Amino acid sequence: MDLKNKTVLFLGSSVTFGSAAGGVSFADLMEEQCGLKMVKEALSGTTLADVDDGSYVARLKKVDRRIKMDLVIVQLSTNDAGRGIPLADTEAAIRFIADYVKTTWGCPLVFYTGTYFDSEPYAKMVTLLRSLAGEYGFRILDLWDDPAMRAVSEEDYKRFMEDPVHPRLVGYREWWTPKFIEFCQAL
Repeated sequence: MDLKNKTVLFLGSSVTFGSAAGGVSFADLMEEQCGLKMVKEALSGTTLADVDDGSYVARLKKVDRRIKMDLVIVQLSTNDAGRGIPLADTEAAIRFIADYVKTTWGCPLVFYTGTYFDSEPYAKMVTLLRSLAGEYGFRILDLWDDPAMRAVSEEDYKRFMEDPVHPRLVGYREWWTPKFIEFCQAL
């Protein structure tokens, strides 16, 4: 997909927001580098699961339906895993988002995972996401199991990441954003 002048909704929490990079994430860098029109709906600390007014589901419902989205990119939130949200609640949110995007905008939907870190609950969420992708027809940018992402040197990893979840600006620029652009251009 040629991203120039395409309207892309980025839905997520702190990673999509860029909390360890001054509010700049791959979404902002893609807007800058690809000429897309960004709608960034990112709020730190929020969950996919519809547990409060800040959830992905609650915020997605507030996005102006009249905006013609060409692509929706959703973060598989580490907050669901970190807060011990039941997997069934996260699954319900993923299903809702997939149905909502299809009926509201009819555009491609991409979920993305974080890069690998030691978390059994998040690993289960990644497995769940893969199982739902075939059923709903969305794509996954799987940074969790990407061999190139896992092969980064320890020195670069320390330079790129603030902690196991949050990239620094250099991490977005040099490590994450090129993957996002390559993936989206191949859609």
